[in-house]
Amino acid sequence: MNAMQFLVGIVFDLFLMVVLLRFWLQAAKADFYNPLSQFVVKATSFAVNPLRKIIPGFGGLDLASLLLAFIVAVAKISTLLLMFYGGWDAQTVFVSALITVIKEGLNLLFWVLIIRALLSWVSQGYNPIEAVFHQLTEPMLKPIRKVLPPLGGFDLSILVLIIALQFAQILFMDFIG
Repeated sequence: MNAMQFLVGIVFDLFLMVVLLRFWLQAAKADFYNPLSQFVVKATSFAVNPLRKIIPGFGGLDLASLLLAFIVAVAKISTLLLMFYGGWDAQTVFVSALITVIKEGLNLLFWVLIIRALLSWVSQGYNPIEAVFHQLTEPMLKPIRKVLPPLGGFDLSILVLIIALQFAQILFMDFIG
């Protein structure tokens, strides 16, 4: 039973992260022709494009992608409730879906920061994935670097942001829990 819950949850969570990454890529105006961007667009276009006909963008934000993220979270919570708990409550589903979208967005930011840090240690020369991660995270890291300059050649801004992100996640879970 737990294995099936994990499998169902992970399938929805992975797609949810890709949808949230699409929203983030467009909000950050990341390179559309980058291979990672192309993958994200191709993986989500089948669902985002029909929603765009109903929900247009606003102020440079792709609201159709956000709506799709919420729909995926609702589908995840509904599937898990119906498969494993035998019931469905609209209020529970919608509140849980909103919490799921926020948690997955924070998880996505965490993993992008971790991957960017790891790539900075091993990459030699231009790496297209690293370039996109740089475009995504640099607006958040730049203010930290103004306060905390590189120390002895080490850039600790990613570590500071990861700690702040973990603090925010714990605070968020305490607030809703």
